[in-house]
Amino acid sequence: MIDIKLVRENPEKIKKAVKDKARDVDIDKIITLDNEHRSLIINIDKLRHQQKQFGKDEIDNAKKNKSELKELEEKSKIIEIELENLLAQVPNPADDFVPVGDESINKIIDTVGEIPKFDFKIKDHIELGEKLNIIDIKRASKVAGSRFIALKNDGAKLQMAIFQYIIDKITSKGFDFVLPPHIINHQSMQGMGYLEHGGDQETYHLEKDNMYLIGTSEQVLGPMRSNEVFNEKDLPYRVCAFSPCYRREAGSYGKDTKGMFRVHQFHKVEMFSFCKPEDSKKEHEFLLSLEKEIYAELGIPFQVVLIASGDLGDPASAKYDLEAWFAGQNKYREITSTSNTTDFQARRLNIRYKTKTGKNELVHMLNGTGASDRPFIAILENNQNSDGSITIPKVLVKYFGKDKIEVK
Repeated sequence: MIDIKLVRENPEKIKKAVKDKARDVDIDKIITLDNEHRSLIINIDKLRHQQKQFGKDEIDNAKKNKSELKELEEKSKIIEIELENLLAQVPNPADDFVPVGDESINKIIDTVGEIPKFDFKIKDHIELGEKLNIIDIKRASKVAGSRFIALKNDGAKLQMAIFQYIIDKITSKGFDFVLPPHIINHQSMQGMGYLEHGGDQETYHLEKDNMYLIGTSEQVLGPMRSNEVFNEKDLPYRVCAFSPCYRREAGSYGKDTKGMFRVHQFHKVEMFSFCKPEDSKKEHEFLLSLEKEIYAELGIPFQVVLIASGDLGDPASAKYDLEAWFAGQNKYREITSTSNTTDFQARRLNIRYKTKTGKNELVHMLNGTGASDRPFIAILENNQNSDGSITIPKVLVKYFGKDKIEVK
């Protein structure tokens, strides 16, 4: 959540930040509750001090004071909970360089690679996958329903080759690598800021245990460091993870219902960084540069998009998407993203670092997608040949074992 001091000191700026992200939060009520809570704390402290001063011959006064103290403490707790719930609804303000508005004003800031040209009728990844016997949607749907897919044979091998290449690339830059839990507790999911403003509708909630299936491994990588203190010399601390991810896609009715572009279960390589506040913008550019390096080496044409304020999630102050070219759809679609969440998540999770002067300060936290299942789609569609075969990108050949997937 944001620092309450920001609301106290500049409420109009926070109101604008909330509006820019198209959220609805009563900032005036937060200020009123905060003032009331601080006033109660002052009175509680006075009563506590008085309680210590009573002598043995002032039993009645001590009892009365204790009763008043208990009443104010109960009232303070109720207000504190209401205040915290409201503060949790306030999104992280967007950075000054972020365009203000909805997704229609997302800004393309770079384009890399040449869009492939074909002298034959293009097939989409589903038609290609079924003819090559590497994608099975029918049988996946039989056991799990719609928006589930199964990869098999060379499809499964290609998917794993993509992930292994990207994990090797990322870890070569000094990232630690983990295989994290796929189920997390309520505190962890809430701490990352993904349950407010309808986010709870996207998650698979295991109500009996009050646990959640992760929608991205960043939801694990942040909370794994909750209530910890880094040493300044150890920052930035960078880590990546590989995991399955689960999303209900509750808000995507009618969108991408066919194929494997928007599914309920997929796999993902995620990058995560903890850094000093003054380094987070530079760290954000580093994560973006690594994503660009990966997809340039894979030979997938893409454009870099700076996301507008109204299209940002609650935690992000700024976000870049890489939108890859998908020949089967004849357009660019999101393939990765990288976000700077500043101290928004760190405050909720109490993650700090000890400065050289011995003071504990909040870290800044960032995330970036190494890969999901979507590069697989782009490679099939962009690297297809007239005979239905798929040419494997050169950087993947040593992982995949051959340079083509051929029709048998």
